[in-house]
Amino acid sequence: MEYLKLSNQDNIATITIERPPANALSKGLLKELSFVLDEIEANREVRVVVIHGEGRFFSAGADIKEFTAVDSSEEFSDLGKFGQDLFDRMEKFPKPIIAAIHGAALGGGLELAMACHIRLVSETAKLGLPELQLGIIPGFAGTQRLPKYVGVSMAAEMMFTSEPITGLEAVQYGLANHAYPETEVLENAYKLARKITKKSPGALGAAIELLNYAKTEEFYEGTKREAELFGEVFASKDGKEGIQAFIEKRQPQFTGE
Repeated sequence: MEYLKLSNQDNIATITIERPPANALSKGLLKELSFVLDEIEANREVRVVVIHGEGRFFSAGADIKEFTAVDSSEEFSDLGKFGQDLFDRMEKFPKPIIAAIHGAALGGGLELAMACHIRLVSETAKLGLPELQLGIIPGFAGTQRLPKYVGVSMAAEMMFTSEPITGLEAVQYGLANHAYPETEVLENAYKLARKITKKSPGALGAAIELLNYAKTEEFYEGTKREAELFGEVFASKDGKEGIQAFIEKRQPQFTGE
């Protein structure tokens, strides 16, 4: 694998994102993640999964430069659906997944973290969905999952302003379970994972399945519409301008087209 590292020890599988400098989520990385989940699901020894990022970030978002190679709204919608399906699989995964977040979980990085069952964060981590700053929108079910955790009003503020919240605020708003000093996040993720490994795999799988009944049909309708609008907004003139401005490190000039 090029972007991920998988290791197994004491019934715990660790997925490490290794795509410096920002651990950006490319389509290649997401395909590797799908392959890794296949391997973990088939391994009866694994009871719990921990996912974290190598270096400065958990993941600072999707690979924006990769989007410049996509032209049509249909291609963007397909990309959104691919990410949604993968993250939906994670949320329904029969083995608990713990995200150990430090540095930043932004855009697609936060969407990945929200698909995990438990989130532990560093106190100073930055979590947010800043896509509107680029003239685009989240496309991996971020518009549907974030309100589930922080409420509609707070989700609106986070998305409309593109401003992230800290790890401490994430715990306060219900987006994360616990916050720790940055050097202690992964250690505490393993501590929690070891507690969970003592539980029955069958009971854990049943609990995860039942927790997912908290979703409603409206959630699935929302993700379907999100993928459609993800394609339309990305293919718009403002979407292209926002991406180009990001690459050129300048302020975008939006016209509403």
